[in-house]
Amino acid sequence: MTTDTYSGGLDGAVIAVAGAGGPAGRAVLQRLARAGGHVIAADADPERLAEAVDAARYDAGGADITGEIVDLLDLEASQDWAARIEKDHGRVDGLVHLVGGWRGSASFPETELADWDVLHKLLIQTVQHTSLAFHDGLMRSPGGRYVLISQSGASRPTAGNAAYAAAKAAAEAWTLALGDSFRKLSGDDPTAAATVLVIKALVHDGLRAERPQSKFTGFTDVRDLADAIADVWNRPADDVNGTRQWLTPQP
Repeated sequence: MTTDTYSGGLDGAVIAVAGAGGPAGRAVLQRLARAGGHVIAADADPERLAEAVDAARYDAGGADITGEIVDLLDLEASQDWAARIEKDHGRVDGLVHLVGGWRGSASFPETELADWDVLHKLLIQTVQHTSLAFHDGLMRSPGGRYVLISQSGASRPTAGNAAYAAAKAAAEAWTLALGDSFRKLSGDDPTAAATVLVIKALVHDGLRAERPQSKFTGFTDVRDLADAIADVWNRPADDVNGTRQWLTPQP
């Protein structure tokens, strides 16, 4: 059980990372743990989660990173996860939402509404469930943060990405509503914040090796994303709450 004193920032913070499997998750887990955080990772894929946790723990010199399989499409399971973290560690200071997924079409008339059903679950319901589950715990923290990773298409959707852009836009709106709740309930001394980090796409060393001729213009390196996420805890709540922070040129 975490017993160290925590007054804000990352050192000693207890942070949950949803959708932590894969290169972005690995980079974020490592960055938060290196800064002194107690990191609890979740993903629906056991193998991907184990690989990300093991790699991040190794990269961070054996830092405090654990993994747990959680069905974030189940509100009760999400609530149980949040409650377990707070019980085991004495508090919860952050939720980073990395759950992703993409479906698209060649043109608008070719859009498959089945894609919307999938993206609604992955990109919207997981945000709804984690935000509702962690809301009260983040309010109790002296430095609670909810961080959503979004995509620039939510602000400028294209014909073939109607379902994806609409889902991302809905997730952004939900997160900003969470931020409004934090603002209204915090009074004159806000400590909790919800913010949206906007990217075009992510790139990592493995992808660069697969596509050596690609320039990846406007892409965000997963390590830069991890730095931007970590910085959310280094800034006052009222500076980041209810904001969209662009990590790629704004359309």
